[in-house]
Amino acid sequence: MRPPGFSNFFLLASSLLFAGLSAVPQSFSPSLRSWPGAACRLSRAESERRCRAPGQPPGAALCHGRGRCDCGVCICHVTEPGMFFGPLCECHEWVCETYDGSTCAGHGKCNCGKCKCDQGWYGDACQYPTNCDLTKKKSNQMCKNSQDVICSNAGTCHCGRCKCDNSDGSGLVYGKFCECDDRECIDDETEEICGGTCVCGECSCHDVDPTGDWGDIHGDTCECDERDCRAAYDRYSDDFCSGHGQCNCGRCDCKAGWHGKKCEHPQSCMLSAEESIRRCQGSSDLPCSGRGKCECGQCTCYPPGDHRVYGKTCECDDRRCEDLDGVVCGGHGTCSCGRCVCERGWFGKLCQHPRKCNMTEEQSKNLCESADGILCSGKGSCHCGKCICSTEEWYISGEFCDCDDRDCDKHDGLICTGNGICSCGNCECWDGWNGNACEIWLGSEYP
Repeated sequence: MRPPGFSNFFLLASSLLFAGLSAVPQSFSPSLRSWPGAACRLSRAESERRCRAPGQPPGAALCHGRGRCDCGVCICHVTEPGMFFGPLCECHEWVCETYDGSTCAGHGKCNCGKCKCDQGWYGDACQYPTNCDLTKKKSNQMCKNSQDVICSNAGTCHCGRCKCDNSDGSGLVYGKFCECDDRECIDDETEEICGGTCVCGECSCHDVDPTGDWGDIHGDTCECDERDCRAAYDRYSDDFCSGHGQCNCGRCDCKAGWHGKKCEHPQSCMLSAEESIRRCQGSSDLPCSGRGKCECGQCTCYPPGDHRVYGKTCECDDRRCEDLDGVVCGGHGTCSCGRCVCERGWFGKLCQHPRKCNMTEEQSKNLCESADGILCSGKGSCHCGKCICSTEEWYISGEFCDCDDRDCDKHDGLICTGNGICSCGNCECWDGWNGNACEIWLGSEYP
């Protein structure tokens, strides 16, 4: 005897199971993993192939870059219900066309990035009624912009709604009254849209400069970059052209008494600009080691008031002796011109390794194994439970020698601009500095 309601429960469970299986990719097989957490029975290449869009070559984005590939099945990133969906995370419902601020004009549903219009409506955004009950006069009146021009002379009026001229399929003319024409942003010579973002026919250069110094980049096509007027030391101040000239579209026009590409050389100086820079360079590739201002062959080290940067060519930077917590030489040494001199019994770049170890070799190796079970990722040796990365490859770092410091951002040719520590591909800036490459001086930390 089956308990009451068992048949109904069985039918409901079967329906839910069928619906669930039909929602996953056709390539999905419940047997690809024997149980949750078990090893995938597909090769990595086959798993990734199933997660790529058809026709995409190896190395192309998996799951359209909107999810992770788990044994040939895409697990979409979901921060809100329904944001990314589809077998390959190819659908994202908020990208459907809008009209007058409403998705699908309120006359349809967004289905995998395209509007599915209700009966009686059509158009990319379901904005046009199939049958119009307006007079032509009323329709044209509704299509006029603030200057009383029908569809801004860039489209035609359909039942009180503008249909913009985009016969080439570019979509560059848009807006409720076709008032936006992004063709205005196209450079006549390169035929490319401006270096920034085109917003309703005008170039917005905000996203060109990742440092956030948006005012530095301007021009009709974002062609002027005033950062070109900054000398290496100028990142410590708001001055351009060394404070001795005017920046005009990335070129310095110097005041009387000054010359040089960045107006950095006083004409009263008996040295030539080349000789002045040569004296300020010393053994470095940059004047004042990229940490100071060069005038007439003499360096003034920056940032102002920080006595950790010093030397004839600002070659000494004692900040390099500090770890991320600001501890100098691990508390087991002293700093001399940016290098740690370790106390007896300690060694390492920051005196972080004890010479005497109380661990067994097995205990030590267990602490040095990375997630894949390889000792120090195969790029270093293990000492007292800590990895010592190979010195032959200067860029290898990290707790398990699994990081590449070449991934850190550079500025003026210096990793983290010399104003921070490269930590596993990301710059950790010292106090008073900001930016992807620690190139922005906040100023408040120094007098």
